[in-house]
This record gives sequence, C-alpha cells and structure tokens, in this order.
Amino acid sequence: MTTPHAAPPTPAPDPARTTPGTLAHQLRAAFAFVFRDYHLTRRYWSWVVVFTFYDMVSAASIMLIGVAAHNPRLTLTLLLGAVMWSFLGRLFGEIANSISYERWEGTIEYTFMAPVSRLTHLVGVSLFAGAYALLRGVLVFLFMGLFVDIGANLGQVLQCLVVFMVASLGFMGIGLMAAVLPVMSTENGAQATNIIQAVFLLISGVYYPVSVLPAWIQPISALSPATYALDACRKILGVNGTGTTFEPGVGLGGVLPELGILLVFGAVTIPLGLFVFGRAETWAKRTGKLKRAG
Repeated sequence: MTTPHAAPPTPAPDPARTTPGTLAHQLRAAFAFVFRDYHLTRRYWSWVVVFTFYDMVSAASIMLIGVAAHNPRLTLTLLLGAVMWSFLGRLFGEIANSISYERWEGTIEYTFMAPVSRLTHLVGVSLFAGAYALLRGVLVFLFMGLFVDIGANLGQVLQCLVVFMVASLGFMGIGLMAAVLPVMSTENGAQATNIIQAVFLLISGVYYPVSVLPAWIQPISALSPATYALDACRKILGVNGTGTTFEPGVGLGGVLPELGILLVFGAVTIPLGLFVFGRAETWAKRTGKLKRAG
C-alpha cells in the first residue's frame, strides 16, 4: 500500500510584495513611476544639461538688467521672478507634456492599460516633476549667485521656498488639465501646452508688477497661482510695491492671505485636473486615440 505524498509546504509571503489596492501598494506603484521618469530623463542627460544651462544663462541675463541699472531692488525682483518661473514653469511643463513623452517613447498604451489607478500614475508623475523642477530652480539660483550678492538672508530664502511648494499645488492641477491636450491632438497638443505656459508667464507679472499690464489683462492675472506666489515672496524679501529702496520684509505670518489663496488653488485644480484627465482618458480609449503615434 502506497503512502500519499505530503503536500509541499506553502511558501512564506514575500515581505517585499504588497496587496493590490492597499496604500502601501499604491505608494510603491507611484514611486515606480518616479523612478521610470528619472531613468527616462537620465537617458537624455545631454539634452537636460543643454536646457538647464540655457535656463541658467537666460535667468542671469535678465537679472543683469537690474545690475546695469544700479538698482539692487530691481535686481532682486528680477532674480526672484527668474527663479520662481524656472521652478513653476518647469513643473507645469513636465506634467503637461507627460503624455507627449509617453507617445515619443511608445509606452502610452502600456501605461494607460497598466493595472494601477490613474491617481497613482499621476501622483508619481507629479512627484518627479516637482523634484526635477526644484533641482533646476536651485541650480538657477546658485548660478545667479555667482554674478551678484543675492541680498537675502537664509531665513528669507527658506520662507520663499515654502511659498514655492504651496504654489506648486495649483500648477500641478493646471498641468494635469493641460496634459489632456496631447491626448486629444497628437500633432498640436504639445504646442498648445507651450502656449498656455507662455500665457501664464505674461499674466503673472513674473518680471514686473501686474499693474503695468493693460487694464483688460489685469483681472486675468488673478487666475494664476504664480501671481499670488510672487506677491508673497516680494513681501518676504521687501521688494513689493514701487520705488528703488528695500522695504521691511515680513515673515510667513504676513503672507497668510496669499498662502490661503494658493491652497485654495490646489484644492480646486488638483481634483478638477484628475476629473478632466479621467474623462479625456475614457474618450481616448473609446475613440482609439491611444494607437496614434506622434
């Protein structure tokens, strides 16, 4: 009489694996997108170097207008605008063009059909975009410091950094909405995102006060998070208002209204961006737009 073979032991669960649907699983998936975008950027490192150097030289050239005018207040104002736009502009561009990058790499169908939520995917894209934009902004700031005395202490710089982080929430949401354009139009979507970015540069008063804009444009500036972020940082650095002399700077407590408005921007635009992106994704899958190569 044969004895039955014993059942093989059940393998112990791998602690590195997480149950799908759990928060830990979603976080791992989000950071997977962060690492994917990092390696994608590293693949084109020569282009990254070129564009970063171009940003640094362009920012320094703008700042030197204040140096030539022998106006330290104008110099600091231009420096602030250049650094902030280097950060916010790059953040917006990376998120808004994320779908274009997917098309160029031929991975858009795989990404949209992957068993991860769209929220997880977009969180990963936004995290990498934020880190990448912050690094570019820091490099621009350090490069400009080689030409002039910054004229701000460490405390003021850190407080401005807090404002940058809060302002990034609104630009993330706007970037998510702009990211649907390459989904809807393979040929013209990426160009449309650049037009949107240029409009924000114009209406936000990056290098000048909003008051110098034509009267019919000034109300539109209220729709840009960068307008309030610049106002807050200028108050912190003491370069708000007009004139050629510095004013007493304020702390974060003195810019709470601007920070509150920036938080509202994030609370409104991020859910709206996710909703718009989700509707665009559904439409693209139904009409077969994902199969089109740009």
